Amino acid sequence: MNNPIIPKPNKDCHILAVDDTPNNLMLIKAMLAPEGYKITLAQSGRQALVEIVKFLPDLILLDIMMPDMDGFEVTRRIRNDPNLPFIPILLITAYDKPSVVTGLDAGADDFIKKPVSIDELLARVRSLLRLKHSVDERDAIARQREDFVSRLTHDLRTPLVAADRMLNLMQEGILGEPPPQMREVITTMIRSNQNLLVMVNTLLEVYRYEAGAKTLYFSAVNTRKLIQEVVEEVKPLSDLKNVPIVCHWPPDIPLISGDRLELHRVFTNLLGNAIKFTDSGQITVQASLAEDGEAIDIKFHDTGRGISPENQQIIFNRFRTGSDRAAGFGLGLHLCKIIVEAHQGNISLSSELGVGSTFTVHLPINQPKV
Repeated sequence: MNNPIIPKPNKDCHILAVDDTPNNLMLIKAMLAPEGYKITLAQSGRQALVEIVKFLPDLILLDIMMPDMDGFEVTRRIRNDPNLPFIPILLITAYDKPSVVTGLDAGADDFIKKPVSIDELLARVRSLLRLKHSVDERDAIARQREDFVSRLTHDLRTPLVAADRMLNLMQEGILGEPPPQMREVITTMIRSNQNLLVMVNTLLEVYRYEAGAKTLYFSAVNTRKLIQEVVEEVKPLSDLKNVPIVCHWPPDIPLISGDRLELHRVFTNLLGNAIKFTDSGQITVQASLAEDGEAIDIKFHDTGRGISPENQQIIFNRFRTGSDRAAGFGLGLHLCKIIVEAHQGNISLSSELGVGSTFTVHLPINQPKV
């Protein structure tokens, strides 16, 4: 982990002061310059917008009442510019509370009233610069996480895929027919490599979500057809264990708004887990309309081993696998939770040892307007 960002010394902090009265600007400069801040002056809102693009100040001191473009409009334009990083804005006003409220609603971070006292000005400047440094540190950490995702993709996934292909070619006899003992070793290596590849792919998806680098593509999803598709894909595994999968889907279940591929990932994981932990009985997938009529509930019920109350508390946590020897890496259910919550839904569990488990996925029919 890289060292945290160290706040800039005063001499490296660049402040833009904006006021249409030259005397006010000189007064602000006289107050701040002795503290070591670099000060740039602008006598209009339009000039301020030009200066901001030039050098990206660490803080803006902005007078509200200016001709041509007032401080409210300057603030709105700064906050609406997606190309600008976060820059704290300190409004300077001689007017009443409603004007302050308007400025804060426009996107300003603080205000100070005229006549300005030097102690109050310096205190508010220091406070907003601390805010700026905190936001910059947060953004830097987010960039580091995105970089980690990129490195994970290249440095781990790529060689694992190459190894998987080579091992399969060896198993097919590209280097000559392997003896039975060697074939058994290759089969074990393929299985282990594929398990590791699944873990890396899942971890990659988790970090994409957590780094804000994952984009969801919402469309109308027929959950009944999607479940049927997943059931067909996992059927060879359930047939191998002689555990049937039964679906109950009322005809009044509506389409939902969701990312079909991501929901496919969730349903595959839940059904795969149900098959893994069920040795007899059956697996049931049942849908119903939520009580408020604005969401659907999909229940995945198995007659498997069940989950202890202690493990139920941590089952959705990252890298928490519980005590069952068949448990995986502790990432699948964590990713399911992230995906469902990204759909503004939730996932829950009820279970009893020796009886079975039920995972319930609650998904809104329509995504809320943002």
